Amino acid sequence: MTLQWYPGHMHKAQKEMREVLPKVDLVIEVLDARIPFSSENPLIAGLRGEKPVVKVLTKSDLADSDNIALWQAYLDEQKQTKTLAVSTQEPAKIHTLPELCRKLAPEKTRGLKKLKAMILGIPNVGKSTLINTLAGRAVAKTGNEPAVTKRQQTIEIDEHFVLLDTPGILWPKQEVRNCSYRLAFTGAIKDTALDYVDVAFFGADYLRKVYPQAIMQRYDLTELPDSELEVLEAIAAKRGCLGAGGRADLNKVSQLFVNDFRSGNLGPISLETPAMVAAEVIEAKELAERKAEQKEKDKAARRKRRRKNS
Repeated sequence: MTLQWYPGHMHKAQKEMREVLPKVDLVIEVLDARIPFSSENPLIAGLRGEKPVVKVLTKSDLADSDNIALWQAYLDEQKQTKTLAVSTQEPAKIHTLPELCRKLAPEKTRGLKKLKAMILGIPNVGKSTLINTLAGRAVAKTGNEPAVTKRQQTIEIDEHFVLLDTPGILWPKQEVRNCSYRLAFTGAIKDTALDYVDVAFFGADYLRKVYPQAIMQRYDLTELPDSELEVLEAIAAKRGCLGAGGRADLNKVSQLFVNDFRSGNLGPISLETPAMVAAEVIEAKELAERKAEQKEKDKAARRKRRRKNS
């Protein structure tokens, strides 16, 4: 599945980001702790240049804690980068973010100057909730669907720290295998832009292989099904998601399964590891190279045919 969901306001947001970034001291990038790579916008690294960045891993209560530690170790090795794993269950930890920003950009906090940070993130990673917790008031609109924030706004957290909020932006095309599925499974993409059954098949296949006990415990299964289809059929039988003839209603059970994952009913689950995505990036690069080579071969063949026919 290749993601092609890019609402018009996101184009405008990207343009505004380019204009404002030179005026801020550092960047806060909000990532979903379950998918730190897939929820990272590759445009941001190029846009921020040498500015320090704090990568905030939200929804950490929904992710595998061992995997969060792997990602933090991996990301903290990057230049001018610090990480902070948070959840709405631990507001005190969220309130440590301003001090972490000051430590990352100490030269910007001398004297009376306010530290200005641009906060970025793809849709539905919890950016607005994070802002509201920091501000102690409802200053950013929140919702359970992506693309809630539509325009930039400046938010004063305290007398020394200011946030510039931006709309969540996705990139126009994602080539790395399974990134689009992970985004869809976690809810970063509007449900109207995806096929629930397709996404549920991806999730059932992954969980069956990596978190089999989560499926068995949640749906009271005594045996692990042999395929993703059989996983969904078994859940349908347990939860009464049946249609004509007692067959599984795939649309109904897929929605139930996807929503169970998103709400954390299946327990803390991570959908990617640093090693996994490193292999996928190499695979994507090799595939792109093969496509480019084939394109050149096709061009050469067409030129040869034109010369032959002329």
